[in-house]
Amino acid sequence: MAKKQNERKAEQKPIDRVTPAAGEATYDEVKKDNKLYFNIVKRRYIWFAISLMFLIPGIISLFMQGLNLGIDFKGGSMFEITFNEPVSQSQVSKALDSVGLTGQVQLSEGSTDVLIRTDALDDEKRDALLSALETEVGEFDKNNLKEDKVGPAIGAELKSGAIKALVVASILILLYIAFRFRFIFAFAGVVALLHDIFVTLGIFSIFQWEIDAPFIAAILTVFGYSINDTVVIFDRIRENEKKLKKRDSFEDMVDKSVWQTMGRSIKTSVTVLIALLAIFILGGDSTRIFSLAMIIGVFSGTYSSIFIASQLVVEIRSRFGRPGRKDKVAEA
Repeated sequence: MAKKQNERKAEQKPIDRVTPAAGEATYDEVKKDNKLYFNIVKRRYIWFAISLMFLIPGIISLFMQGLNLGIDFKGGSMFEITFNEPVSQSQVSKALDSVGLTGQVQLSEGSTDVLIRTDALDDEKRDALLSALETEVGEFDKNNLKEDKVGPAIGAELKSGAIKALVVASILILLYIAFRFRFIFAFAGVVALLHDIFVTLGIFSIFQWEIDAPFIAAILTVFGYSINDTVVIFDRIRENEKKLKKRDSFEDMVDKSVWQTMGRSIKTSVTVLIALLAIFILGGDSTRIFSLAMIIGVFSGTYSSIFIASQLVVEIRSRFGRPGRKDKVAEA
């Protein structure tokens, strides 16, 4: 009797179901789980063409008209002024316009301390600017007025340092990914990074938006953001590649890996973009260039991680891969 009761309890005991890990899901299961699924790998030439549509005009613009360099690069004058009463950014900008000058105005809301950065001024232009500020904005403490000039040599040194930083970063990233994965992954990752840099530079060149030191910081930040997203996808490809059988398609496996990491990539990018848009809208002129470059870079970095880097791995492997093996592309 006791034996029968124990058997009944064993039958009633719930069976633990082990949910397969993401890498263990089949390609068909991944396709069914994503309602918006389409074959990304199969359409890789479309993604390459879209990138070229952005890159070619930008590169032509870089050769034809170059970049609109700010004071940090070409030199200029800088004024630190303390007004007797709080002033607004629009008041100071209006005073600059009245004497035919353009520049950057930095101040906190309700503040009396203002930082003005404009082109290099001779004595006549300097006196005209200070007179316009006193007339249209308000009286300021002339005894505590601070003036400084940034020479073009400093700007050239800054530009040279930025280029060196990008070159060193590219080499180190190439070595890191080659060590962690394989050389074709490293090559594809660096090409995707250069894609993001030239897209951002090209757009700034086309619209002639002024670039300054924060722009360099934004470019280097995009560098790190983009490669991090790319490495996540590469890591999933490596996990899934270990489970490939002889008859399995490498391209199907890459397509599966991209879709498995798609949600993470998009959610991360949307979160970052919300913060950047807030900075762009509410941060004022001092942070506008930085946030604008970051917004373009995050868009481009997300696109290149999903549609360029992994597709380059597939393209290189299909052309120079294992002899005697031809990978198939599954129909969408």
